[in-house]
Formats: sequence, structure tokens, C-alpha cells
Amino acid sequence: MQRNRVPGEVSSSFSVLASPSGPPLSRQLSVKIQIPGHARGAVSVIDGFFTAPISRDSNSKPNRFSTTNCSTRKRWYESAWPGAGFWRGANDTLPVTNYITYPANFDQPDGQSLNPLTMAAMTGNVKFVKTLLSHYDVDLERECNVIFDGMVVYGATALWVAAGMGHLQIVKMLVQAGAAINHNTKAQSSPLRAACYEGRLDIVEFLIDNGADVNATNLFNNNTLMIAAYKGHHLVVNTLLQNGSRANDQALCGATALHYAAESGHLDVVVALLDHGATLKKNELGITPALQAAERLHEDVLEAFIQRPGLMSLEEHITALELLGATYANDKTKYDVNKAYSYLLRAMQLRYSNPRGVIRKKVQPTVPAYDNWFETENLPELYAIKLNHHSIHMESLAIRERILGRNNPELPQAIIYRGAVMADQGRFYQCQVLWNYAIDLRMRNNVSVDRDLLRFAQLFAQILRVENHNLTLDHVLPVLAKCQQEIENNKLKIKEAKPNSCPSLWQDQNNQNCITALYLIKIVTHLARRKQDHDINEDHIQQLFLVVRKFIQNDTRLQDGQTLLHIAVNGVMPVDEFYTNEMCRFPCYATALVLVHCGASVVAVDAARNTPLHILVTKVNTAQDRQAEMARILQLFVEAGAHLDAVNAFGQTAATACKQPVLANRLHGHQNAHTSLKCLAARTIATNRLNFKGLIPTQLEAFIQMHSVHKVLP
Repeated sequence: MQRNRVPGEVSSSFSVLASPSGPPLSRQLSVKIQIPGHARGAVSVIDGFFTAPISRDSNSKPNRFSTTNCSTRKRWYESAWPGAGFWRGANDTLPVTNYITYPANFDQPDGQSLNPLTMAAMTGNVKFVKTLLSHYDVDLERECNVIFDGMVVYGATALWVAAGMGHLQIVKMLVQAGAAINHNTKAQSSPLRAACYEGRLDIVEFLIDNGADVNATNLFNNNTLMIAAYKGHHLVVNTLLQNGSRANDQALCGATALHYAAESGHLDVVVALLDHGATLKKNELGITPALQAAERLHEDVLEAFIQRPGLMSLEEHITALELLGATYANDKTKYDVNKAYSYLLRAMQLRYSNPRGVIRKKVQPTVPAYDNWFETENLPELYAIKLNHHSIHMESLAIRERILGRNNPELPQAIIYRGAVMADQGRFYQCQVLWNYAIDLRMRNNVSVDRDLLRFAQLFAQILRVENHNLTLDHVLPVLAKCQQEIENNKLKIKEAKPNSCPSLWQDQNNQNCITALYLIKIVTHLARRKQDHDINEDHIQQLFLVVRKFIQNDTRLQDGQTLLHIAVNGVMPVDEFYTNEMCRFPCYATALVLVHCGASVVAVDAARNTPLHILVTKVNTAQDRQAEMARILQLFVEAGAHLDAVNAFGQTAATACKQPVLANRLHGHQNAHTSLKCLAARTIATNRLNFKGLIPTQLEAFIQMHSVHKVLP
């Protein structure tokens, strides 16, 4: 289970922005009915969800379910879609449109597919569930895809959904009808796990009484006790433990239920687990539940561990107190330098509590980002820094690195916060050193740095507002190179995405990184204009061109197919509002010039077949007067070989799409002057849709496609 913190709101200080990615998504309840071959007429037989209605004995009286007449077909139809009023029986406060869209659309982006039984289980419609179970041969084990707590759950049965949504009566009906109690989802999540997640003690007890496996695990070897401990459901945890749940089982990451309870600060759950024999095992990062509690600043939980006889050694006790103090010195929401020092002092006193058995620190080599700080090793050295907050901050960063290790994904956050505070104080160089180190740590551990890179662009934009600033290309170019590397890493993740991965998240990160890269290139061009010639040397220029060429060679694009050159000339592209919008305005001639010089194609097309020229003349910010800038970019594109008669997916050339009269006249003039016989021939072939396969060189096929609104290439 990964750490989730609430992201900082945009404000005037960097320390507010120095927060990790955000909280879990709120629960979504939108539901789609999956109806294979749904009706084109007024009524239709719904097949695939349940078989024919249960027939009565041959000796019984004829009934309307025994033959497939109009009445039967209508009843089947109404069973799948009983009408809006029927569904409101479960909850009168929410509009039905929040739950249901009909007819079904198989291409919905939320990925859901529900049958009538699962939909009824989700909405808690007891009447409809009872109708389906009593009148139809329903497939109780039919697996569907549902959205649960903001995530798509693949392969969920109606029982799993009812348990997760907390509908006890429906759970009982399904179990009594024969639903498999341990039928797991594709991720091996059981109905019992779903009930434990929501803390539904009544459903948990019912499922256990009917044979649910309390030690069942999901794909990550994470069991029901762990999820209940993480969510803080004390009574559920007690019930699981009393029914044979093993307190010291470990997930694939090495975490136990005690790790999850300590991480979330659930003291009552921690005590219950300890009372049932839970021990302080280490996870894959070497972190015990006590250290987990200390890193999350849960003092009461840590004290519970410390006070438990025989649970921790004296050295473990000391280490946990040091981590607690070091975290207080560099935490965004609970920063308290006095508490930090008091815990560090308490730990140091314990080290020297036995003169014959002093427990000395295992001091690590100094880190340049921490001002090459040497950790204090005795009480006099610690006393000496009591009133020096900067020293306490550096001491604490060094302690956190020693205890957590460089491979711990939680280590960089305190570094970023300390750098943000320095930026707020105008100590920009120290901020850059810390943030560069934090990015290096995260990239080393394959953690996304899209927010960190954007934060750097914001910092550079803020520095540029200061007169006589010391920002140079030596500061910006390394960050641009890291941005390029991060984009490459994201592309690899998307390419090698596994079924249980989240490629849409990586695509969002890629979009942000592309825009951040453009901000950084824009800042570089701004520096080049403001600085004297002797401040920009040949090495700087070569470094810049080398990095930008990597962006171009690797075909860096947004999700909608826009290249960096498209974005650089997009006048309506939203620009981050934290300092960056004052410095990074588009379209930008200097940025476009750098990209074109490094090989960016002026005829590249996005998903809508728009060239950069199309974007330039159609995405115009009327609130800004950028006509002169746009004219210079137009001239640049013409000289770089732009085809002014290239059409987009709507059959428009840049001139026909342009709504600016002055610019449109310029375009028509260039188009008349630069249209070649080759262009005319391509237009004729495209317009008349002539067959050319095998009749012309293959390299000319793309040229013809450029002039055609129709897709002519396979």
C-alpha cells in the first residue's frame, strides 16, 4: 500500500507546493449496463446475462414465461431496464442519472460493464435482486468490471459488489442462492476483502460464518487483515484475529498488518495486533512498524511500541526516536523544530545512558546537498546546535537518510520541503542543490518526477523576476536533461504496460513533462537574450542542442499527438500560473527557432492531422497581441519547408482554417508563391482518390496523404 498525502494548494510559497501526489479519488458511482446487441426497436431479448426463465412443471398451468411471446420478451426487457422509478427504491436522494446510462456504450472510458444483477447489487435494490433470483436462472458467478473507490475492479461478481457496497441483505440473498463465497476478482480480491475495506462488521461476520477464507490474499499477497488494519477498522480486525487470521503474514513488499496500522496511525488496531502476537518485522526496505510510525509522526503509536515489554531493543528504541525527531524538523504539515530537538536529545541521552555500553551512531559519509553536514555523535555536539535551526535541519536530513536509506521512496519528500523553504527565503542556490538531489533519488528508484520538474520551472521563472539574478544555463540545462530522460522513462513504461498497471497515469505525467520541457526551453532562450555574449559559451550551446535533439529524435509528443513545436506555437495552451505564466508565453518565436534548428519537423501532424502551422493560425489568444510574433514564426516555417497546402482531418489548409484576416492574407500569398507542381499533382490524386499503390515510389505516399483529407495510407 503506497503512501498518500494531500497535495498542496497553489499559493505564493514553494513550501506549500512541496507535497507528493494526491489523495485517493472519491468514489464514483456511475454505472453502464452492458447489453450485447441491444435493441434497435422498442423491445429486445436480452441474452448473455441470464438464460431462459425457469419453466414450470409440465403438469402445472400454462404461464406467460413458458413461451417466447411478446409479453415474455417485454418482461425480459423490463428485467434488464425496469425504468427510472424502479431504481429509486434504493436511494431517493440521488438522481438516477448518477447510476445508469442506457443504452450501453461499450467504449466508455470508465471501463465498466455491468449486468442487471450486479447493477442491482451495487445500488442496493433488494426488490430487483429478489425478482431476478426468484424468477430467472441467473448466473451468480458472472464477472463484471465495476468502479469501486475510484478504481476499476475487473472480474467482480454480484456478491463482491454487494459486500463492497455494504448491502447486507443482498449479500445474504446471494449466498443463500448459492453464490460462491470465495469467488475472487482478477486481482484476487475476495468478497470478504471488499467488506473489510469498507469496515462492514456485519457482512464480515456473515461471510466468515459461511466459509469465507480469512487468510485469502490478493495478487500482492495482501490479506484481509492488512486492508482492515490500514483502514483502521478496529472491530473488523478483532473479528478476523479471533477467527484465525495470522497477524504476522507479510505482503510481497514485506509489510505486515502492523506496518499498515502504524503507517495510518490507528493505535487501537496496533494494540489489538500486538495483543495477538504481532511482531516488528522488517519490510523489503528494512523498515519496521515502529519506524513506520515514527516517519509518519504518530507519536502515540510509537510510544505504544516502546512501552510494550520485550518488543524493541534499546538501539531500535533510539533509532525510532531519532527518525521521529528528524521528521519533525522537515515536515510540511507538522513542522516543529522544538519537538525535533527534544526527540533527538532524548535519543542521544539513551545512547549514553550506560557508560559501559555506549551505543554509538553508525555515521554515514557526508552528502553535499546537506552542506556536507557531519552528524552529531555526542551530547556536547548536540547541545551546540540547539539554537541553530539550520544545523538542526541539516542534522535531521542526514539522520533520515541514514535510517531510511537512499532506496526509500519517502526520503526525498523532506528534502523537497527544506528546499522549498529556502526558496521562500530567497536562498535559490541551496534550493536547487536540494531539489536536484531529490530528483536524482527519485529517478534512481524509478519514481515519477513530473511534479518535481515542474517545480524547477516555477523556481527558475521566479528567479528571473529578480534583478541581478545569478541563474545561468549551468543551472537550467541539467534539469532539461533530466526532463528528457523522464519522458523516455515514461514512454518505456507505457510501451511495456502490464494489465494491472496504469498507463493513463503515465500518459498524464508524459503530458506534463512535455509542457515542462517547453517551459525550460523557453527559459533558456530568455536567458540567452538577457545575458551578455561572454556568459553563453559554445559548450552551453552544444549542450542545449544535444538535449533538444534528443527530444526531437525520440518523437516527444502529447497524448493528442502534438509535438513540442505544436505546443510552442499554441497561443491558447494553458500555462501554469505559479510564476511560470509571466515568463512562458506562447506562441514564442525563439522557442520555435531552437526546435526547428534542432530538427523539429514543420510538417509533423497531430491526431487531428494539424501541422504546427495549423495550430499557429487557429489557436490564437485574442487577449494578447502576438501578431508580430506569429508573422515571424510563419516566415520561419515557410523557410523551413512547411507545406502551406497541407490539409488537416477536416480538409482545411492553414489559410482556410485561419480566422485572422491579416495572417490569412499572408498565408495565401505564401501559398501562391510556394505551391509546386508536385503539390498540385498530389492534390489531384487525393481529390479524385486515384489509385497509386505500386505506381509511385513509397516515399511519396506520405506526401500525397499530406494533401488528402481521406486516409490513403494503411
